[in-house]
Amino acid sequence: MVFDNPDDLDYSPLLTGCKNFFVKPVVWWRKNIVEPNQKTYYWYHRKFQRVPTVDNCYDDDAVCKYEATRQMKRDRRVEARICYILKSKFDDCVFYEGEGDARRLCEPYLKHFEDASEAYFIKYGDLGWDINAEQVFFRQKHRLIWERRHGEVGTGMKDKDGNRIPLEKLKLEDGKVQYGSF
Repeated sequence: MVFDNPDDLDYSPLLTGCKNFFVKPVVWWRKNIVEPNQKTYYWYHRKFQRVPTVDNCYDDDAVCKYEATRQMKRDRRVEARICYILKSKFDDCVFYEGEGDARRLCEPYLKHFEDASEAYFIKYGDLGWDINAEQVFFRQKHRLIWERRHGEVGTGMKDKDGNRIPLEKLKLEDGKVQYGSF
């Protein structure tokens, strides 16, 4: 004989009475009073409060800088994971579609992955593993200054008149490239 419902088991009347007296009111209270009045949470991971970024911190406020660095490191891990997920989606698409149609059918996944990885590299690339929020902030500031003076990164430098400077003019005698204002 198989019992699908535990309430179908024939306990002694004393145990059934104790269960009805102690357990059922608690279960009724929880299901009818507590659970309907609770706020429903849809997030299953820890959600951190956003703190002020490092550009809003005073120079001598070490706690603010520490919190900004911790937030930046959490954001960096999230963005790295997003890049990993987008790369996995592209790999799964290529595996599923096969070599023939993969280039055409998986192109949106590749574009999303390339855009995300480019944004990740622009923000965190070449900074190393032990970075703080100030380094990331100054990298962003220097990139914005470069783009205002010379245009998009990778297009070369401009002189004061706005004309592009050829790379041959920037090379020194020993083969190194000269950077600076012209």
